[in-house]
Amino acid sequence: MKAENSVRLVDVWVGVRDPRQAKKVEHPLVELLVVAVCAVLSGADTFVAVEVWGKEKLDWLRKYLKLESGIPCHDTFGRVFAAIDPDEFGAAFLRWVGQVVPTLTNGEVVAIDGKTSRRSGKVGGTPLHLVSAFAAQAGLVLGQRATAAKSNEKTAIPELLATLALEGCIVTIDAMGTQPNIAQAIRDRGADYVLAVKDNQPTLAASIEDFVSAFEAAPGKTPHQFHEVVEKDHDRLEVRRCHVFGQLDCLHAPERWPDLKSFAMVTSERTIKGQTSVDRRFYVSSLLPDAQRMNDAVRRHWRVENSLHWCMDVVFGDDQMRARTDHAAQNFAVLRQFVLNLLRLAPVKRKGGLKVQRLIAATSDAFRAELLGLV
Repeated sequence: MKAENSVRLVDVWVGVRDPRQAKKVEHPLVELLVVAVCAVLSGADTFVAVEVWGKEKLDWLRKYLKLESGIPCHDTFGRVFAAIDPDEFGAAFLRWVGQVVPTLTNGEVVAIDGKTSRRSGKVGGTPLHLVSAFAAQAGLVLGQRATAAKSNEKTAIPELLATLALEGCIVTIDAMGTQPNIAQAIRDRGADYVLAVKDNQPTLAASIEDFVSAFEAAPGKTPHQFHEVVEKDHDRLEVRRCHVFGQLDCLHAPERWPDLKSFAMVTSERTIKGQTSVDRRFYVSSLLPDAQRMNDAVRRHWRVENSLHWCMDVVFGDDQMRARTDHAAQNFAVLRQFVLNLLRLAPVKRKGGLKVQRLIAATSDAFRAELLGLV
């Protein structure tokens, strides 16, 4: 993945319309959003914290913004984020990603996965569930789509795919997204797919299980490819074994899956402090049978858990965010992903994880300005 020079922060949000009545606007929308980005980058996880940080750093902010009316109160931040059209806000994010990361490396694994912001729902309501596209190798969020009320990821994934430039990529999705129309949507974007098969496709899963049972009874008689990876980390040992097959006529209705070329079994054997567990997963793919490539794609898919979802919760406090009015939770979640990308695209890397990077951004005007492309 290639990253270009940074885009001016004030230009990122130009296409987002101000939802307020023009005569009543005291704080320009772009300035309000830039302050919010700076504050979140510096460790603010709530609208109250954004206000407090902004007031403390008002002199520094005025080097780059007019802020004629000072810093908005936290209620103003909350009301504006609640009223902004989330489609426009998400589109601004996509445009920015397209400018700073115009091309994905051929073969880049793009993991599609959803995360629920657990405290974002009102009493008796449904909390925000955001489906994100994550470039696993680069560690960057490429785009996101919230699931509609009374809906699920099956509807959000095709909408998200339609917004992404995926030519030459490998798109990986867990079982919820294993649907023929989603596989077709991926192929329409010029990408290959690796889709997990579980009980959501029971007949297909059963046909793979039957094939694997016959294979394990006489492995030498069944053409296949095999790849094994062993990883050791302190008290943890993991062995991942991948078997890939091309006997598509043994599957149930293989014609339902566009450009299907292989299916796979990935077995993970984990030993932690003497306790061993074994997990077996099945996949269908438009990739030609290649056990090493399949094993790598599956391994990279799970980076979305540690490098995105875990970071959102532990580093940015996503699960503790209680913005529940209209679109506030969704827009603020997108802003956090924007800041995550800023940190990952840092022109000069600093020691320490994302928490440390935010701490440095909070205390160092120079580092903050560097991350924001102000110098």
